[in-house]
Amino acid sequence: CYPASSHYLKNTPTQLAFFERNIVDSHYYTRTRASTMSTTEAQDPVKSETNKVESVIRSRKERPTGSTHFGDADWDEEQVDEIGDATWGEVAKACCVHDAKEWGKIFVGACAALFFLYFFLVSLELMGSAAKVLGGCKAGGLMSDDTNPVAGLVIGELATALIQSSSTTTSIIVSLVGAEAVSVNTGIYLVMGANIGTSVTNTIVSMGQMADGAQLERAFAGATVHDIFNLLSVAILFPLEIISHYLYHLTKAMLPDNVKDGEAWSGPIKKIVSPLSDKILKSNKDVIKDIATGKVESCDTYYPVLCLDGIEDYKHCASKCDKDAGEEVGVDCGRVGLITCDKTTGCPAFFQNGANLHDDSISGGVCLVLSLFLLIVCLMGLVNVLQRGLAGMSTRIIYKATNVNGLIGIVIGAAITILVQSSSITTSVLTPFVGLGVIQLEQMLPLTLGANIGTTITGLLAAMVSDNVDALQVALCHLFFNISGIVIWYPIPIMRRVPLRGARALGRATRRSRLVPPIYIIVVFFVIPLLLLGLSSLFMQKTVGFTVLGSFLVIGVVLGIARFIWWWKKQEGLQKCLACLDRRTDMNNTMKTLPEDMQFLKSKVSLLAEHTGLPEDEEAGDAQKGSDGTAEEVAAENEENPVGDKNE
Repeated sequence: CYPASSHYLKNTPTQLAFFERNIVDSHYYTRTRASTMSTTEAQDPVKSETNKVESVIRSRKERPTGSTHFGDADWDEEQVDEIGDATWGEVAKACCVHDAKEWGKIFVGACAALFFLYFFLVSLELMGSAAKVLGGCKAGGLMSDDTNPVAGLVIGELATALIQSSSTTTSIIVSLVGAEAVSVNTGIYLVMGANIGTSVTNTIVSMGQMADGAQLERAFAGATVHDIFNLLSVAILFPLEIISHYLYHLTKAMLPDNVKDGEAWSGPIKKIVSPLSDKILKSNKDVIKDIATGKVESCDTYYPVLCLDGIEDYKHCASKCDKDAGEEVGVDCGRVGLITCDKTTGCPAFFQNGANLHDDSISGGVCLVLSLFLLIVCLMGLVNVLQRGLAGMSTRIIYKATNVNGLIGIVIGAAITILVQSSSITTSVLTPFVGLGVIQLEQMLPLTLGANIGTTITGLLAAMVSDNVDALQVALCHLFFNISGIVIWYPIPIMRRVPLRGARALGRATRRSRLVPPIYIIVVFFVIPLLLLGLSSLFMQKTVGFTVLGSFLVIGVVLGIARFIWWWKKQEGLQKCLACLDRRTDMNNTMKTLPEDMQFLKSKVSLLAEHTGLPEDEEAGDAQKGSDGTAEEVAAENEENPVGDKNE
């Protein structure tokens, strides 16, 4: 009945696609196994069908249905529009129908994945704390004054990139507005910048998959789609806010007469991860807030660290003095700097009584290196476990299970971010899944948009703690800024393709050079913002000389950008850059294989000498010449005296 069924199925592919895949694959696999089955296998027919089939078939080209399975040799060649549709019954069968041995492997794999995931989250928390210790004083100083819109945008981005947490930045901004240290308008520009800086963490995480070119391409695209969306949103809404102040007026109309004090809330994931990371390093966020609000002039005010009676615990070191009761530092309470103690876990391992600012900075640097090492190790372990667990599974099943509606994806991303209290953690955890191909780029975009929405909850909670309605207004501006960006760039397909195409282009660039991710991070998150900050500072001096100088520099920058665009588009700048990257890639590949190629050429010369009967001394001289000569000389000799193809 196989030929008849095949003919019938070809006439009705839509209605009976599921039947075709199962019948045709089953018949083909049965014939394949029958031709390759050993005597022992024939006596034990209960063995896993999937393992036997996959030992023979490793490419979608060898399957009648053309379906790709995870781990195939041509896994990276399949495009999204080529993935077939599966049924939820197939998904349920792939997930839930297993024998006892398979369930045991799944349990061990799940435990290993949870183990690596937990320490991956710990490394992210530790990296954030270390970044706050290293950059907290500078970040607090950046946000300390009212400034112009461009400087406010850049300062928000730089502060977030320095302390690796948009949640912390927005909480500080809300506190600054609540304390009337900065105006509401400046706070709006600061939170716009914080939205850009928050995506630096998952971009760093994507570099953990640099060992595999295909994984790096997908992971970097999945990370930068967040960057591009935020940059595009700022490109439209930032000038719109300067011209119309629509966010200010919209949120002003929504404000209540007053805000009652509330309690701060931390997510359950934070409660699980923080106890371990706080035993290593705990940053003192009050230092950043005090510098930003102007309570202290610099971090030197908090040093040296002082613990009463030399006892290192929260009560003797980090308890605050009651100035109204006349308590004094060093007599009734201690003093801590950028590294503090916790009420529950006590003082961390890197806390030191009597430490100065330099000591704490060294501790922060050591913890930053330690966290990056732990992050890479956990990322490699998590990726390896997921690869083993998904090996042999059809992409139709994976795509069906992860292909949720965009609005549902936004809700999921927001819910996860509310639980973990950090959009950086949400996107950083999802980035490795994009690198593996488990989550497609089209599904990553709504998840990151949801993360943008979820991270605004932190600012709203911080505003609830303050009794100032201006603080609540800035938190609402952050929320509606992200909602406005989603409305502009996501619902309309042609607009949605802009960030997706940009992210794919950046991902493809990593194929040509592995230096693209670090150069991208340095240029986008530090070089360009510092350049804009320097230009805006000239106009903040409010003198004729600096204003004229700044105007000329701005004109020069604009003309330089226009000249670059002309060269890039009209003078084949893009092709020249790609050709340069290709030449570097070819050169690196050539240098890697040069020793083997030289040995191959020497062996061919020896065979040729033996065949033609050359004297011993000439043979040795030729071999020495082939060993010591340059690659160009060898290539020239080969053109004059070809010795056959290497594949022979």
